[in-house]
Amino acid sequence: QVQLVESGGGLVQAGGTLSLSCAASGRTFYVMGWFRQAPGKEREFVAGINRSGAVTRYADSAKGRFTISRDNAKNTAYLQMHSLKPEDTAVYYCAAETSLVVSSFPGDYAAWGQGTQVTVSS
Repeated sequence: QVQLVESGGGLVQAGGTLSLSCAASGRTFYVMGWFRQAPGKEREFVAGINRSGAVTRYADSAKGRFTISRDNAKNTAYLQMHSLKPEDTAVYYCAAETSLVVSSFPGDYAAWGQGTQVTVSS
């Protein structure tokens, strides 16, 4: 059974740091990604990484502040978030796909976690 479990969300002040983790089980995923969804908004891509870690992709809003990484031995992906802003407040979802392309489209991802809340106070 495919399962993605996120952890690490919480409340942080603007300018602070949070790290999210996503533990995957059930199958091998070549690409893992992070998306987020704020109230009243569509789910948006944040970052993605291929299996080797050689290819990463970031949304413009994440570039320079967020870093995606993965540990294949632990089947876990991470998202380190620095210089957080109130507009980063959202539910963050881990996603995984079996293709070789780091896609920014939610429809290209076959498995999703339950989400973890990130709240950045001003």
